[in-house]
Amino acid sequence: MIEFLKDSTFAVNEVLRSAWRILKKQYLSIAGLCFLLFITWNTSAFLASYIGGINVGINLLMALIFILFYFGLQLTLFKYTLRLIDTGGGDISILNSIPTKKQVLYFLVATFYFFLCILFVYFLIALLIFPLIYTGLDMGLLTQAAISLGVAAIFVTWIRISFFPFFIIDRDAKPFQSIRFSLAITRGNFTRLLLLLGVLAFFYGLSIYLIKLNYPFLAAFVSIISSFLIVPLSGVAIAAAYRQMMGEYKGNEDPDIMHNIL
Repeated sequence: MIEFLKDSTFAVNEVLRSAWRILKKQYLSIAGLCFLLFITWNTSAFLASYIGGINVGINLLMALIFILFYFGLQLTLFKYTLRLIDTGGGDISILNSIPTKKQVLYFLVATFYFFLCILFVYFLIALLIFPLIYTGLDMGLLTQAAISLGVAAIFVTWIRISFFPFFIIDRDAKPFQSIRFSLAITRGNFTRLLLLLGVLAFFYGLSIYLIKLNYPFLAAFVSIISSFLIVPLSGVAIAAAYRQMMGEYKGNEDPDIMHNIL
């Protein structure tokens, strides 16, 4: 177990070092895409509150436009980052990294499948716990157990299948195939991914903690570091983790679900 954790830590360090090298070479372009994602998200939220009562048709149209633009930017960032990793941080055009219409459509459908998988896992946990109602155990305890196990199962499922966008933009995988691929490459890599996400989430948690301790200036400083450094680094690190897992992947080209759940 100790040796496994050492190997996992080494793998995470390798991913972070690779991501840092790429980010240093192309910081402005990567941070620029992250900033555009931030602006798009906040602009859509502002317009939703500003024109919320004007017209339902206009609201739906604006929501669709912002959804497509936001997801298009997100896929562009993923595709651009993968190309930077493949070339060692060389000069890559962002315009040539814009996803195709088919890839955006696949992503939207796969996102729908993603949430269906999350809901299925939660309802499966609830279904397994439901018979315990007739055992006479305390209902409050059963409810708390169901919620806790459900949240844990959702978290694990989210990590396992969240790499589906990379297969769409990197291999033109179909929506459900991309879900299956994500499940396959993350098999045996959960601890590594958990460590990686833990490192990336540290600054987010630190900022919130400092705010609660009533250190607003220090919290603002940490928040700025997080926004301008950790957020771009996170995007590159996730793409680097995908490339590393794909390099180690020994499965077939059309993985099934049952053999890759555990």
